[in-house]
Amino acid sequence: MRDFGLCVRSGPDIAITALASAVPEHCIDQQATRDIVLSIAPGLRSHEALFLNTGIKTRYSCVPLEWHFESHGWEARNRVFQEAAADLLERASRDCIARSGIDTSEIEAIVTVSTTGLAVPSLDAILANRPGLPATIERLPIFGLGCAGGVSGLARAARMARSLPRGVVLLLVVELCTINCRNTDHTIKNFISTALFGDGAAALLLHRTSDGDPPRRLVASGEHMWRRSEHMMGWSIEDDGFGVVLSPDIPRCAREELRPAVDHFLASHGLALGDLAGVVMHPGGRKVLEAAQTALALPQEAFHHAWDVLAEYGNMSSPTALFVLQRTLSAEASGLHLLIAFGPGFSVSFALLDL
Repeated sequence: MRDFGLCVRSGPDIAITALASAVPEHCIDQQATRDIVLSIAPGLRSHEALFLNTGIKTRYSCVPLEWHFESHGWEARNRVFQEAAADLLERASRDCIARSGIDTSEIEAIVTVSTTGLAVPSLDAILANRPGLPATIERLPIFGLGCAGGVSGLARAARMARSLPRGVVLLLVVELCTINCRNTDHTIKNFISTALFGDGAAALLLHRTSDGDPPRRLVASGEHMWRRSEHMMGWSIEDDGFGVVLSPDIPRCAREELRPAVDHFLASHGLALGDLAGVVMHPGGRKVLEAAQTALALPQEAFHHAWDVLAEYGNMSSPTALFVLQRTLSAEASGLHLLIAFGPGFSVSFALLDL
């Protein structure tokens, strides 16, 4: 196995077999979104520069822009979520399984991550019937991890893979952020949320291997939660849906607190930032990316995949980090890479990958 100095690894290797992504049909231009929002909330016109200063050019939505002129309660929003989320995950999972070369009968568990809607039976139960997954499959639905869900979901799926007989686990991550943009909320935080978030899904297939030093291997994972910061990111429960909780302190926290958390995580595995070949950063927004670059003393080019994903898709919450990872893999990156995403808590999730 490759020598990582003092890096400690326990248990069998977990490799990424395949990764696929999917977005809904409606491609939304950022300026068109701004026009819609300002027609609904003209009092926010003095803040319209926020829409054009996010680093986002286009996003994808499961609903057309006209949908936001109408009033929608919990039932209508959640109906859209259940139907559109299941369809997106089916597309992503079929593509991922086809790329992997693994038969669906070999998949032992499915981990499904989402925070933008609710479904009981959960999305994994709905999906299990579509690609023909085994009736004996184990299911783990995860709710509430927000933007960190793709990275934390990868860590949870890897732990399951280490414990199962064959160690083959399908991770599914989907968010429909646009259905939670409420036209009754004319606050600046909802305005910023509408400027940032889009819809998307990703599927990732993991397998346990004993081949020794396989490519695209998960080396370690971890999280760090800052105390008394739970007010910084999340959802509030409103009469007509989820209300966004998004603190203006997030970029400052990223700039001042990310580096110590990264250093502590890497040091616990005998590594330092200079040992990495790259950082795969969740693009939470322009200010968050810039703050992370400053914190880690990295040039903008080091995050070019993150910037490109942000420009083309916006912040899709939990799948976004996996979209960036997919581009990193397609570019044939190699060596140790640290996958990073912030999430509610306020927290940051890490996955150390040997590509």
